[in-house]
Amino acid sequence: MKRLVLIILVLCVSFSLYAQLQVPEHHFATGSGNWGFIGSRLYQNDPGARLAKVNFLVPQSGPMIYEFNVRYEDGIEDGHGGFGLHIFADNVINRASWGSGNSWLLWLNYDENPISPDIPAGFSAQIYRSTSQINMELVESFDLNEYIDFLTWEIWSNPVPVRIWVNGNTGEVRVYDPTDPAFTWFFYFFLPTRGVPLNGNWVSLRTNGLRLSFEMGL
Repeated sequence: MKRLVLIILVLCVSFSLYAQLQVPEHHFATGSGNWGFIGSRLYQNDPGARLAKVNFLVPQSGPMIYEFNVRYEDGIEDGHGGFGLHIFADNVINRASWGSGNSWLLWLNYDENPISPDIPAGFSAQIYRSTSQINMELVESFDLNEYIDFLTWEIWSNPVPVRIWVNGNTGEVRVYDPTDPAFTWFFYFFLPTRGVPLNGNWVSLRTNGLRLSFEMGL
């Protein structure tokens, strides 16, 4: 379970990818929500946006490293909020959508009254497989309420650094401990004998009912 908590930190998003991720504007497009830069930080300023999304042009194949940090700004007062990251997306649209092409979504969620019986009430994490703009399958869901003390203003009011390595050829994912980079946790999106190599041109960052800000580690 500790491994999964750190996987969730991947969802605290804003990133520097060891690929061709570039900023400014001509390399990313707002899909929905209210996104904008103040200095070097990227803000999603609409706490009511349920499908807020921004798409980054990032060619991805083989081993990839994603690095980012996040800071909480507002929006959890209604008892619901979440955010996550689609990686290895093959195509995206610049408007609100449930999925993001063929991609994998890592998601961190807080919901006191979830609609789906597959989502635990309170603090949880999900892994989804997206197959189109309208279709996503819940692969795994994890109850993280034993880590509820992690959701404090003292922690989330400061940027939280994250680093994750993904091998698109094998589906292996390694998450680095943000407090000690000598430690990593790993899992597989798919078994190497059953999956196919991942390729994609986009990373999609999304939020649900939260105001967050992100720092690109470029």
